[in-house]
Amino acid sequence: MLVLLAGLLPFAAPLAGQGSSAAPASERRAGFSLARLARVDSFYQRAVDREEIAGAVVLVLRDGRPVYERAFGWADREAGRRMTPSSIFRIASQTKALTSVAVLALAEEGKLALSDPVSRFIPAYRQTTVAVGGAGGGTTAPARRQITLRDLLTHTAGISYGTDSLVASAYAAKGLGSAAGFGWYTANKDELICTTMERLATLPFVAQPGERYVYGYNTDILGCVVERASGMPLDQFVRTRITAPLKMEDTHFFLPPAKRERLTAVYTRGSDGRLVRSPDGPRGQGDYVDGPRTSFSGGAGLLSTARDYARFLQMLLERGKLDGVRVLGPKTVDLMTTNQTGALYSPNGEGFSLGFRTLDQPGALGRVESVGTFGWGGAYGSQYLVDPQEKLVLVYMVQELPGGSGTGGRLPILVYQALEETRAK
Repeated sequence: MLVLLAGLLPFAAPLAGQGSSAAPASERRAGFSLARLARVDSFYQRAVDREEIAGAVVLVLRDGRPVYERAFGWADREAGRRMTPSSIFRIASQTKALTSVAVLALAEEGKLALSDPVSRFIPAYRQTTVAVGGAGGGTTAPARRQITLRDLLTHTAGISYGTDSLVASAYAAKGLGSAAGFGWYTANKDELICTTMERLATLPFVAQPGERYVYGYNTDILGCVVERASGMPLDQFVRTRITAPLKMEDTHFFLPPAKRERLTAVYTRGSDGRLVRSPDGPRGQGDYVDGPRTSFSGGAGLLSTARDYARFLQMLLERGKLDGVRVLGPKTVDLMTTNQTGALYSPNGEGFSLGFRTLDQPGALGRVESVGTFGWGGAYGSQYLVDPQEKLVLVYMVQELPGGSGTGGRLPILVYQALEETRAK
């Protein structure tokens, strides 16, 4: 049975039926067919029953109001804890969106400019190098220009996570790349993120600045930039400028011990293909409760709930303001959510903005969302998208590492097939 909510989120209000020839008002909610929306239930319950996932939370908003929310399966199967809408997840790269907003907020104050070289805040980046030649060796060449903040926001700085064969051994020797879980993990490091990012600057990158899209430590570097430009630790800046004003009360870099029992366990595939609980450590449960609580990763460090993250996305959907609280100016959000990389990210109708993948052509790669939709996901399998035309926010939370079940990728078509009242331009 699907769960339909009114007023569960602080920005939600009761939904009124809207006229439609497709189904009686009693069978619709915010333009959605309730019968067709129930297909979301069937798909994700089946995924749990087949042990494709241990559990998940799905949340859909339209016009800032919850249309659908459901928790499936287990938060911790071994402990017998069921998944709930308030379960807390490691959101990994979904952290990048908050750090990118932090950078844009500082730009609005004149404390930095997107054209600034990173070396203005981290001098170690004044002269960087690029690996050339064969795997695991070869030579390095000087970068042809300095890396800018815009390069980092768009992942066009040439900086990877150091797990590619060209640089893997050098990165591992410095405690990065394969020595940091799958590359992006820093929660167990008892050193400040700026210290780690200064060490990164001594390593070769894999492409020249501006040459191509390379996903990697870019937003972790930006986290250090936020600290240097604002004069406060990244966790404090994010809390005071984003999560506290938006009432995101369950979003943290490290989880308060009192919330330990709400943290969802991470699962993976065993050698026999069966779903098993992941081990402790960087490639499993991580150090998000009992770790040193020192390294605030702007690229992958946050934990959150579906409801909290939906509030953040709703703020972006409303062009920087939610419940009377303005985080960014409307034109800044427009800039942030518009393709800034041309065809570097993809030649097939998708782009990359200042922190998000964007949909630029109707039906690109078989996608059903509206042009202008933006979103991303996290290494634990979570995903989100925002469709400004349809006023939709979709959040899918799961904990699988590596995040390979593909169940999150099925959510858009499952939601949009139930949308009977569209808002075509």
